[in-house]
Amino acid sequence: MKGTYLGEFEEVVLLAVAILSGDAYGAAITNEIEQQLGRSVNLGAVHASLHRLEEKGLLTSRLGGATAERGGRSKRLFAVTMAGTKALDTIREIRNRMWDSIPKTA
Repeated sequence: MKGTYLGEFEEVVLLAVAILSGDAYGAAITNEIEQQLGRSVNLGAVHASLHRLEEKGLLTSRLGGATAERGGRSKRLFAVTMAGTKALDTIREIRNRMWDSIPKTA
């Protein structure tokens, strides 16, 4: 397994896969990120991140059923692994600890 450092965009992609649990494929992940962040996202960048996250062992993928709307092609569906869940938990803990460390102003 490659290093588990996550950049901001990889973290967002991993979170989107977790949100979509079971129906996470390229276009759906892109749409989820765009809705959550309120900005446009490049599908190619999402696919590149999905590939990196899978190489790091944070995601797994499988081919779904072929659909007529996709010209008979199958969707590649992604799921968060146990390591991916642990990485998200760790990131949340670190971010919460840092937010909690900001001095309160009067």
